[in-house]
Amino acid sequence: MPAVGLLIIGKNKELVRTIITTLGQRGYKAYIVGGTVRDMLLNQPAQDVDILTNAPARTVEAMFDGAVRVGKSFSVCLVNKIEVASCRAGKDAGSFPEDDLGMRDFTINSMAWDPILDTLIDPFGGKGDLGKKIIRFTRDPGQRILEDPLRMVRACRFAARFNGILADSSLKAILLYAPLISGNVARERIQMELIKAMALEKPSHFFHNLHGTGLLSRILPSLDRCFGLDGGPHHGETVFEHSLLVGDALPVNRPILRLAGYLHDTGKFDAAGIKDDKLSFIGHETYIDALQTDLENLYFSSRHKDYILSMVKIHMRSLTQETTPKAVRRLLAVLDGYDLSFRDFLRMRIADRKGNLVKQPYVLSDIRIRLKKIQDELSGRAAFNINDLNISGIKIIELLDLKPGPVVGRIKKLLFERVLDDPFLNTPSQLEHLLLFLEKNGELGL
Repeated sequence: MPAVGLLIIGKNKELVRTIITTLGQRGYKAYIVGGTVRDMLLNQPAQDVDILTNAPARTVEAMFDGAVRVGKSFSVCLVNKIEVASCRAGKDAGSFPEDDLGMRDFTINSMAWDPILDTLIDPFGGKGDLGKKIIRFTRDPGQRILEDPLRMVRACRFAARFNGILADSSLKAILLYAPLISGNVARERIQMELIKAMALEKPSHFFHNLHGTGLLSRILPSLDRCFGLDGGPHHGETVFEHSLLVGDALPVNRPILRLAGYLHDTGKFDAAGIKDDKLSFIGHETYIDALQTDLENLYFSSRHKDYILSMVKIHMRSLTQETTPKAVRRLLAVLDGYDLSFRDFLRMRIADRKGNLVKQPYVLSDIRIRLKKIQDELSGRAAFNINDLNISGIKIIELLDLKPGPVVGRIKKLLFERVLDDPFLNTPSQLEHLLLFLEKNGELGL
């Protein structure tokens, strides 16, 4: 273990040393364990520090001021926000910490470190697997999976994180137990694994792993069915490959947008047809039922589900050098109606182009042209939402001597359409004149 271990722990190093030293003075053993050790071996800052001890939880609680026992079995104490877990075998376990480490998910997470003696305890070869970028279940793969089937998804994520591979034993076990992911894991936990994967450099590796292990067909069948689906004459890659390229091209700090990128073309499976003797996916952005079912099954919030589905619906909207100001205004109105930002729309369009292997990606000048078209309309007086109209429902009722009701909303929608065509109409006086003109010519249907 590198001597810089405590430095990598950062601001918690003195507290960690105090906890471990205090436990040692009382005759107990204590080690830093799990992902903290893994990350320190990689010379990466540890996000959290976990301590494992053979002292009972009640003893730890009594030993440190302010310690609080947490967890279902109250076997973990929080000591100034540092987790101190008690080994289930107790103080007299003959193979501490090996017994506890042997129950952890992967060998790379089954290591312990004594920061006082600067000693690494690695009974299952985790350091070697980490160096080789191999994800191997600790001890019996089947037993580890049966304890928590979500570990299969985590194995795929860790393999993608390190740009590594699943050990043969891990792959065989996941292929065997993949059906368990469907009814034995809380769907919210699977959703969280998907979101965590969006922080990877290339989550496409994660999705490839899920597909190769048979997990993707049980988690996101709408995406899995696109594997091997011909991308058609306008693409040099399959629909599955294109989807992964698009997601990888989206920013890592926008996980839900990125996930939408991986899912944006799932409707092509349902839309596939032949037109003029060529494979076509006309209107594929409207085929969202399968994706919607997947998102609901994974218990995505209404906000995130609506965002992803809306991004899918609008991703085919055109914005080119030839797009007219009128068309740009209509695009902005659509985005406003879906509560989407034009920036996310542009990000998706840029990524969608980059994921097409027969087309050149947009260069900076292409992006600037499109951005300027949007900014030109935003800087004007255009209305992009029906509520931006400079006339109220009350005023419409007053001018036309109407009763309140749905007809007022219909009239406002008609006025909004005219304002999208000509933004200079969006003044109180112009709208009043337009309203009376439309009434006089019988265009209001009153």
